[in-house]
Amino acid sequence: MRIRATVAAVSGALALSALAAPAALAADSPKVPADVAAAVEAVHAGSGRTAFAADATGTPYELNASFSNVKVNKGKNIAVGTTNVVKVPVTFTLTHGEEVDIHAPDFVAGIELYRGTDFTDEEWWFDSDVASCTDSSTTVASCTATVAIDPAELLNEDAGAWKAAGFAVAFNGEDQENPNLDNVGVAVTDKVAAYNLQRYSKLTVNAAPEPVKKGKTVTVTGKLSRANWDDGKYHGYTNQSVKLQFRKKSSSTYTTLKTIKSNSTGDLKTTTTATVDGYYRYSFAGTTTTPAVSATGDYVDVQ
Repeated sequence: MRIRATVAAVSGALALSALAAPAALAADSPKVPADVAAAVEAVHAGSGRTAFAADATGTPYELNASFSNVKVNKGKNIAVGTTNVVKVPVTFTLTHGEEVDIHAPDFVAGIELYRGTDFTDEEWWFDSDVASCTDSSTTVASCTATVAIDPAELLNEDAGAWKAAGFAVAFNGEDQENPNLDNVGVAVTDKVAAYNLQRYSKLTVNAAPEPVKKGKTVTVTGKLSRANWDDGKYHGYTNQSVKLQFRKKSSSTYTTLKTIKSNSTGDLKTTTTATVDGYYRYSFAGTTTTPAVSATGDYVDVQ
């Protein structure tokens, strides 16, 4: 079972250093590149919960940098299944002082996606790789990065509302594994985006008999299921409203015939009267934890 981080807010003179994190941040959090892990350690160092070597000294100074125009997954919710790692694109504008060299080899800027009240009280998180930034001016850059979300690192309780924070760290030549933190600059801009992290959904449909005589009954069955991050399988999504829809063979538009609910195993079953040739499908509007999904239409020939 995944080890959860115990987090707590810590007061201090430097506001952005009041960031609580687990003592073994790199060990407990999802895998990230070494330079990103070191940067996140520096971001959290002011809380006294850093995983740097015991002889690391100092407190990071406030770096003259901020994040804006942050887009996570192009502004859309993120759906994650049971096996595939989802690579989420992030873009942002980084504004910084002229004294900040964002192209230095040991400068790190990135985005952290997290679940929790705010960055000081995060419950679980994923960090991006090091952002690639292109200068718009001497103090503004447009940046892109990618956050890899592995479903093996998720539990069902993680589905729902998530936020994002931007972080930047200038190591200024310090040893990233054991820096003098007095020489390390840190900047954090919290709550730069909000979205839902969702359990990927599937929906099937089967209309029978095929063909069917006009005026006779068509029975439409199907199943609504979604990813279960606790066991890595798909299970029926129970007691959910699902629309039965139909479109004529000559049309491209579906019309809702009725709304039914999935049963205790996620199964769907209802009947309707055959009138003309066309396609039947089920359509689910989605919830905070589960994305909308529509089954591929099943064609019925009416004779």
